[in-house]
Amino acid sequence: MRIPFLALAAILLLQGACSTRHEVQMAPVEVKPIHITIDVNVRVQKDLEDFFGDIDKAEEKLNPNN
Repeated sequence: MRIPFLALAAILLLQGACSTRHEVQMAPVEVKPIHITIDVNVRVQKDLEDFFGDIDKAEEKLNPNN
């Protein structure tokens, strides 16, 4: 009767020594606004410059004084 009691006591003591405790604290999360500017007209603007550049070159050929 003594050996099972001592074994049980030893197991309980070992389990108590092996337990861990964790504390998790949640800090408030600060959300800041994000400003994003995307220029989607770059390709259109470049195509327009090329188009008007051709017109300007043709005009220079017609009016070399300007």
